[in-house]
Amino acid sequence: NLQNSVPLGDADAPLTMLEWGDYQCTHCYRFHQTTLDILKGEYVNTGALRIIFYDFPLNGQDSVLAAQASHCAADQQLYWEYHDILYENWAGEKTGWITPLSLYGFALDAGLDISKYNDCVASGQHLEYVQKSYTESQNIGIDATPSFIITNGTHHVKIVGNQPYEAFVSTIQDVFG
Repeated sequence: NLQNSVPLGDADAPLTMLEWGDYQCTHCYRFHQTTLDILKGEYVNTGALRIIFYDFPLNGQDSVLAAQASHCAADQQLYWEYHDILYENWAGEKTGWITPLSLYGFALDAGLDISKYNDCVASGQHLEYVQKSYTESQNIGIDATPSFIITNGTHHVKIVGNQPYEAFVSTIQDVFG
């Protein structure tokens, strides 16, 4: 039901990986810096897998603010660029690195129209979506970040935590059949 999330990869890919994350989460950061890039090269770029990221901001209001900012980037078709910049600049959990000023700098780095970005963030127009993402995710049993569900539409396998790349490959092969 979370329709504002932006898929990465071919909409017709036979497999989908749903990812729940928090921009401050240590294990999410590690997944992003290691396994995700390999999955993109091996599966997303070849059309076999698409990825959909859902916000699950466990680490307080800074995480909620970063999630909102990412959706402001999505409004300008730069969601994944902004998403990647957030993880590239990760500086720990609850350390204060996510601020309106740092997010503004990331928006500049992503090439966003700053006026539109500022209006979007200031209005809080994506707050309800981020909160809904969190609540609906809890309702389906998501309780940790990162969490993943890999599915072919009928067969679903859940992975919790930053597991080794091989765990993802094994699951992808199992789900693909």
